[in-house]
Amino acid sequence: MTRAYILPLADPNATLENAGGKGASLARLARADLPVPEGFHVTTQAYKQFVAQNDLQARLLAALASVDVSQPTTLAAASQAICDLFTRAPMPPEIAREIERAYADLCNSQFAIRNSPIPVAVRSSATAEDLPDISFAGQQETFLNVQGAVATQAAVKRCWASLWTPRAIGYRAQHQSAHAAVALAVVVQMLVYADAAGIMFTANPVTGARDQIVINAAWGLGEAVVGGRVTPDTLVVDKASGRVIEREIAEKTVMTVRVDEGTEERPTPEHLRRAPVLNDDQIAELGRLGALIENLYKMPMDIEWAIAANKIAIVQARPITALPDASALE
Repeated sequence: MTRAYILPLADPNATLENAGGKGASLARLARADLPVPEGFHVTTQAYKQFVAQNDLQARLLAALASVDVSQPTTLAAASQAICDLFTRAPMPPEIAREIERAYADLCNSQFAIRNSPIPVAVRSSATAEDLPDISFAGQQETFLNVQGAVATQAAVKRCWASLWTPRAIGYRAQHQSAHAAVALAVVVQMLVYADAAGIMFTANPVTGARDQIVINAAWGLGEAVVGGRVTPDTLVVDKASGRVIEREIAEKTVMTVRVDEGTEERPTPEHLRRAPVLNDDQIAELGRLGALIENLYKMPMDIEWAIAANKIAIVQARPITALPDASALE
């Protein structure tokens, strides 16, 4: 059985080329024994095989030929044409079988209820993404609370199609990133049943101070924070001591929660709206993990995290691509 289409999460072969920026970063974190949810990669080889077996490449490029980045309607038209191609094209049977097996292994892992389908997060991971000098973050799709092998296969295919959203096409064109050269991997991980989630910067993104960690936190899954749909709590932490320097508790009006199929944005219960999301022990542990991750990468990092039953999980880490010069702001 070939393993070209699937790799374990921590596999050393989960490189930028094979697993995309997000996948390669998660693999690196997992190999460093950081608290990353269990999962697997659907590699770029699977995407390329899907495109090749369905003879899509020439039709992709033909759809892109009339794109003019100054004309949004041309981006939308190209995107719709390509998404229609992806919707109609079947997933190659050998890839579908590999995903089914990997998902079954995840369901039977020591971290799951044995022989029971588990909810997973299915995240796009592009080869032109999360790079130190340019960020394509947020260009492709993520699907949360996906349950069952068939639903996981469908979510993988939707991730592949999201390589060709209008925003992604336009962004690549503006940054002169060749459309023909891109490919997409997908990361499938156990979903964290998050009580709270957010973003952590291992340098202050406003002032540029490298000796501070900034944590944004809100209730529920992290999508409302990442998408900017909720004003989160903001904590500024001294990196060396772990002491909270500034603490701003926001009114958190909405939260992202799990529902039977996928996720949904709902009003935050009244008793939680003005309540601090994190206690001091959780803040200290997040700061400790942030410092470890920054040391691992040797650069300031933008980290997505979640907390379930008081256990912290790291679900993404990428370099901060733009940081002010702290000395210039003094």
